[in-house]
Amino acid sequence: MASDRAGTPGGERRRIAERRGRRAEAVAALWLRLKGYRVVDRRVRTPVGEIDLVLRRGRLVVFAEVKRRGAIADGLTAVGPAQRRRIGRAAQWWLARHPALADRTIRFDLLVIPARGWPRHLANAWMEGL
Repeated sequence: MASDRAGTPGGERRRIAERRGRRAEAVAALWLRLKGYRVVDRRVRTPVGEIDLVLRRGRLVVFAEVKRRGAIADGLTAVGPAQRRRIGRAAQWWLARHPALADRTIRFDLLVIPARGWPRHLANAWMEGL
């Protein structure tokens, strides 16, 4: 059985996954900056959920989820309804703490970072009632 303690196989897998996730988020942030977005916040932890990236472009505020997967197709199905709701609640929490941006257009995007190849950016990947 895998253990949660540091130095155990389960702990090592988690550290590797965390490192890969951080790299994927860095790649996604760079990719989006090249597309004209400005990174406002990263790895936002809230009491109701986590947001990988918060970005702006003009009057648009984007809450982006980043998934690193072996293939693009695997990433496209990686964000289920429960995770979408959690990200939506986290976005509401974030916006409540940034009232100057509350009147902007809000969008939820998905970025899939494959093991090989270019990132895939799905703008407006889902709608969440804000």
